[in-house]
Amino acid sequence: SHKSSKREWKPLEDHSCTDVPWLLLFILFCIGMGFICGYSIATGAAARLLSGYDSYGNICGQKNVKVEGIVNSGLDLTHKKYVFFLDPCNIDIVHQKIKSLALCVSACPRKELKTLADIQKFAETNGSTLCSYELQSSEYTTDPRAAKLCPKYPVPESAPIPFFHRCAPVNISCYAKFAEALITFVSDSSVLHRLISGVMTSKEIIMGLCLLSLVLSMILMVIIRYISRVLVWIVTILVILGSLGGTGVLWWLYAKQRMSASALETQIAKDNLQALLVYAIAATVFTVILFLIMLIMRKRVALTIALFHVAGKVFIHLPLLVFQPFWTFFVLILFWAYWITVLLFLGTTGSPVPNEEGFVEFRMVGPLKYMWWYHAVGLIWISEFILACQQMTVAGAVVTYYFTREKRNLPFTPILASVNRLVCYHLGTVAKGSFIITLVKIPRMILMYIQTQLKGKENACARCMLKACICCLWCLEKCLTYLNQNAYTATAINSTNFCTSAKDAFVILVENALRVAAINTVGDFMLFLGKVLIVCSTGLAGVMLLNYQRDYTIWVLPLIIVCLFAFLVAHCFLSIYEMVVDVLFLCFAIDTKYNDGSPGREFYMDKVLMEFVENSRKSMKEAGRGGGAESRELKPMVGADEE
Repeated sequence: SHKSSKREWKPLEDHSCTDVPWLLLFILFCIGMGFICGYSIATGAAARLLSGYDSYGNICGQKNVKVEGIVNSGLDLTHKKYVFFLDPCNIDIVHQKIKSLALCVSACPRKELKTLADIQKFAETNGSTLCSYELQSSEYTTDPRAAKLCPKYPVPESAPIPFFHRCAPVNISCYAKFAEALITFVSDSSVLHRLISGVMTSKEIIMGLCLLSLVLSMILMVIIRYISRVLVWIVTILVILGSLGGTGVLWWLYAKQRMSASALETQIAKDNLQALLVYAIAATVFTVILFLIMLIMRKRVALTIALFHVAGKVFIHLPLLVFQPFWTFFVLILFWAYWITVLLFLGTTGSPVPNEEGFVEFRMVGPLKYMWWYHAVGLIWISEFILACQQMTVAGAVVTYYFTREKRNLPFTPILASVNRLVCYHLGTVAKGSFIITLVKIPRMILMYIQTQLKGKENACARCMLKACICCLWCLEKCLTYLNQNAYTATAINSTNFCTSAKDAFVILVENALRVAAINTVGDFMLFLGKVLIVCSTGLAGVMLLNYQRDYTIWVLPLIIVCLFAFLVAHCFLSIYEMVVDVLFLCFAIDTKYNDGSPGREFYMDKVLMEFVENSRKSMKEAGRGGGAESRELKPMVGADEE
């Protein structure tokens, strides 16, 4: 009986479907998402969104049905295809919409119109009446109602937005004011104006540097493959040099600008000098902290090399793994585009209702109001599902690689084989795993929303409680993500359900707790150094390039944008590497637990990993802690299996 209760790990022996009910639930959920989209299109929301509608509920460019109790509704606007706002710059920040009468017109004003006479002339020459429907173009200058029913002049030069037939002012300065109002913490609006103009003038440089960070990430992935041993020391030395060099350059630039006193006449130059000082101090602090961490970690760095070396071999055998983030990102972008489109549809769905000003608004009534919530949950669950599919694919491919004794017998493309296995057998498991993450994410989102709504209203105790809850949920989410990753690996090895897999993986991880800690700290630190390297190189190139045009732009914002982008790109690529190392580690732990190298129970692992085992035992003994536990852990559990 004891034997049957203790399940053996049988790598890749049989494939069976896992968590089918969850797959059905997920499919039903997706059908619900589709229904929301269909409903909003069927109720005319798509036409309203694309063609645009005026304040009286008419859709531009077609014949319309009369709405009860609204004047000017039900007009035939076949020739008036564009929406024109009488006061396009009057933006309601709270509801994030334009507070202005909207009309359908046949052409947008392509040049600035300064007076009513100009508007009248435009209407007579172009046949496009910019005042409300009840005024004839001949009455513009005579009728007293014109003050209310005509556009606020000067009417800015506008052009239609492609695909969405709205006339938008060509000069977006009034929307810059909208952006300023959104960013309330910038007290001095001139600063924001200068920042925005700085980004606009150096946009070519920004694009070029973003491309550079992509190329650097690709190069780093390839280099890791070939020289995982040397890389550890190269990266360490480069980061030391890079952080010292970066700090040096910043202090040098600061000193140089400080010396040339003539440069301090403009406000922009003063801002730049201040920014440089802040940067230089921050870089110095960062360098000092980095050095301290390196001193502490230097013993452990040697250990990581083995796993990274094997991970390098995995990438040699499975080169397509490098492109995994591209596919995931592409699918996520497609899904988000769909999600945002449906969100915009939902904004214009519903029945026409007259509001207090006598114009038409579209509001959803009854249970349809809750569509928003369903749609929001869909965003999180399906995004998590896509990310989990990536984890499962990587796990499946690496497991196949590890547990194939003859590497020559690997399938032609283990990744496609892994995708195939995922689609045929394990979609339910992925749906369940991603749902668990969603369950933790939603309360966190709700709490964060409450926190933003209560800003300044709540007392210190409540604020502290909210922050603590958000923090706990965040930690829980991180732990669950790590456990999920290992559960997917266990599912890929054994074809067991999500819960069984998670339990098995958890037991293995607890047994190897010390090693898990060592690998996660050192491995993550290595990859973090890789990210720092990419961000520093991109940032340094940015400082050099942007320094040439420092006198007429602020380059704080462009530099921050570039560095953020570089970090995101590096993170996407190196997270795949981290996944591979995690999967390899779980396979390795299972291998040492059930095999002891005797005939019939040979290890699957690489020779490099065997050395790693010995090294880790030695270094643990030297560290003088956990030596006993570690050596006990290494002996294959023969007794347990033979009972």
